[in-house]
Amino acid sequence: MNSQIAQLPLHSRRLRAFTLVELLVVIAIIGILVGLLLPAVQAAREAARRSSCSNNMMQLGVAMHHREFSMERLPSGVIDDKGPIRYEALGRHVSWTVQLLPYMEEQVAYKNFDQTQGAYAGVNLPVRQHSVPILQCPSSPNTISDDKEILSSYAGCTGGIEAPIDVNNGGLLYLNSQLKMHEISDGSTYTIALGEIGENNLKFNWTSGSRATLRNTAMPMSSLSYPSRQPAISGADKTEASSLFVGGFSSWHTGGGQCLFADGSVRFLSMSMDPIAYSSMGERADGKLISVD
Repeated sequence: MNSQIAQLPLHSRRLRAFTLVELLVVIAIIGILVGLLLPAVQAAREAARRSSCSNNMMQLGVAMHHREFSMERLPSGVIDDKGPIRYEALGRHVSWTVQLLPYMEEQVAYKNFDQTQGAYAGVNLPVRQHSVPILQCPSSPNTISDDKEILSSYAGCTGGIEAPIDVNNGGLLYLNSQLKMHEISDGSTYTIALGEIGENNLKFNWTSGSRATLRNTAMPMSSLSYPSRQPAISGADKTEASSLFVGGFSSWHTGGGQCLFADGSVRFLSMSMDPIAYSSMGERADGKLISVD
């Protein structure tokens, strides 16, 4: 039979194939379907990353509460001999992250970190290059500095105003702070302990108790990077102000960022929320009524 078909004249054969127009239509339909599907896939992935980020902060909250129960005080935002803390590799700058290591199943890293030498000493380089998973937001594209040191995606709250990191800040974590839970007179439910860092130009690692791991709620949360958020200062005081500038929380998530409150709860705060209420959440004892809704 096949030989008979092969002997038929070419014009009498029935050839089955796609026309060019049909092929283009099929390609266009596939392109449209892919275009509709990709945003949904990206949204699902971001939702998963946001959930993982929330879990990280919840674990940090558990570690912080365990530390408070064990030592009868919260960790210091930064340990140093004097203040204010500058965004420079000067001093010890031992961050709250180092103090929480034993409560995050990182006892080995804690034992290998020499707190007397500080966050920038050569002897502590192996710890600075050690990755602590719960300090990394899955949505952050920046986890390693130019010096191959690990960066933190989370920062402690020093207060509700823009002020250098010092012993008199109004938040929970600041220079040589030793707060107890009962000293949070505004209520732990209304006071931010930690927030996110969504920047692409951090130069210090997760052990540095500078603005690398400490922020405030003076400015509304945003996705803007550090340089665009500094106050406009010119002249001889520009370098001085830049080193003392702390800055606010920011996030890689769309529309807002995660915040850990002192009671251990994690809430997603919108970037468009009331700035006065947001600022007040950074203070432990300002006496203002705020809503957490």
